[in-house]
Amino acid sequence: MSSVGKEIQNEIRRVRDDLIPAYNALPNRVGLFGATLIRQALDRAAKALAEDDVVAIVQSYEELKGLE
Repeated sequence: MSSVGKEIQNEIRRVRDDLIPAYNALPNRVGLFGATLIRQALDRAAKALAEDDVVAIVQSYEELKGLE
């Protein structure tokens, strides 16, 4: 079983490498709003990791995991 700390890093990579480009590729700026919200979620996750805030890390992990 892996730790949430490792799993959130995997989710950050997935969201950054897969979802952001997919949203940016949507026509007519449709994805721009979604990509912006996703970047904000990534920022929250990075802040939680930097501050070693376990509660915020778990919340961010769940948030990122739910993004599609």
